[in-house]
Amino acid sequence: MPLSAQRTLVISPHLDDAVFSCGALLAASPGASVCTIFAGAPDTALATDWDAQCGFADAHQAMRERRVEDKAALHVLGARAVHLGFLDSQYTQGGTSATTAKIASAIRDVMREKDCATLLIPLGLFHSDHALVHTAAREACLSDATACIAYEDCLYRRMDGLVQQRLVELIGSGIEATPLLDPIDAATLSRCIEAKQRAVQCYASQLKAFGPHGYDDVLAPERFWTLRAVDHG
Repeated sequence: MPLSAQRTLVISPHLDDAVFSCGALLAASPGASVCTIFAGAPDTALATDWDAQCGFADAHQAMRERRVEDKAALHVLGARAVHLGFLDSQYTQGGTSATTAKIASAIRDVMREKDCATLLIPLGLFHSDHALVHTAAREACLSDATACIAYEDCLYRRMDGLVQQRLVELIGSGIEATPLLDPIDAATLSRCIEAKQRAVQCYASQLKAFGPHGYDDVLAPERFWTLRAVDHG
């Protein structure tokens, strides 16, 4: 196992992304922390189409109950939740509640608090929130000696060409991405997958909106890339 579990921090754009994309790895690393960036609620009780599909009356109910779901899922995996107050883009009319710099600063604060040695970040595929968090987390992580691992965003990673586009962007930015093979010990893999399956079911509201086969990718093998800034010295 390449991770020091007690000093591992996973950055999650929304309340489910970390578990959906690397829940088995979290199960293999009890004691890790998961920091969700967009876990805040707007000042007014907005009603969005997505929240309605999830069975919520408004944003306040949605975020309150989704934070409960997230804590329950992470408990199954032996992980600890950190919820930041930035707003999901659905609550900002397609915009964002913060800049890359503000999110990067918040991530650095959590990294210091958790004495982070390894940071897992999303590749940042498709969704504007995911792309923003990827950029901010990359900025926070690669600015020091912290080991940085990117996970492929479940549900979006199957979209044609998106992973390849990100890999091209990374090397163009001076960052090498190398596949991280078999990060979970074979002896514990089955147990970790089973734990992830139980954790995923804690996100009942999201699964309701996805439909019975809308989240199949979540149960497919997880994939990771180690990121390293290239020194062209």
